[in-house]
Amino acid sequence: MNAFLEPWPWYISGILITGVMALLLWGNKSFGVSGNFRTLCTMCGANKRASFFNFNWKEQRWNLWVMVGTIIGGFIGANLLSNDTAVAVSDDTAALLNQYGITDAQEAYLPEFLFGMDALTEPKALLFLILGGFLVGFGARYAGGCTSGHAISGLSNLQLPSLLAVIGFFIGGLTMIHLIFPILF
Repeated sequence: MNAFLEPWPWYISGILITGVMALLLWGNKSFGVSGNFRTLCTMCGANKRASFFNFNWKEQRWNLWVMVGTIIGGFIGANLLSNDTAVAVSDDTAALLNQYGITDAQEAYLPEFLFGMDALTEPKALLFLILGGFLVGFGARYAGGCTSGHAISGLSNLQLPSLLAVIGFFIGGLTMIHLIFPILF
């Protein structure tokens, strides 16, 4: 079996992320996915409607390559470097998710119930997607960046606001999965 098709150890990713962050810090740049969306919106003319988008997006062009690389890397990782899409979750977790209607918890990274094309035709799922997208966008703007920007870039720069944001992300995630998710499903 090809070693590239097996999951890589966590420390390989850690070393790669550290290398990328060192290059970004050396170039006086910061990393964050929500910044890519701001750049894309500005490129498409959003600066004519909202002052938030009034900035020199050409200085941020390099960050669009990060987004392109993320998409290509995700495709390669999922389709060419993976021989198994099963997720290792405990039987208890799978049983709990099964109660919520997620029957493929140990079979796929993205449950069909939430991420399949049928979810776009279900009013409840569509409402959750739209509301969730709005809340993620609002939260990223309100927090001054997204989870990747604060957790990777901000923490590596020892920024207190990023530490507080990451703590907030974890509290929000735990609240969602343990208190709100069971009510919704």
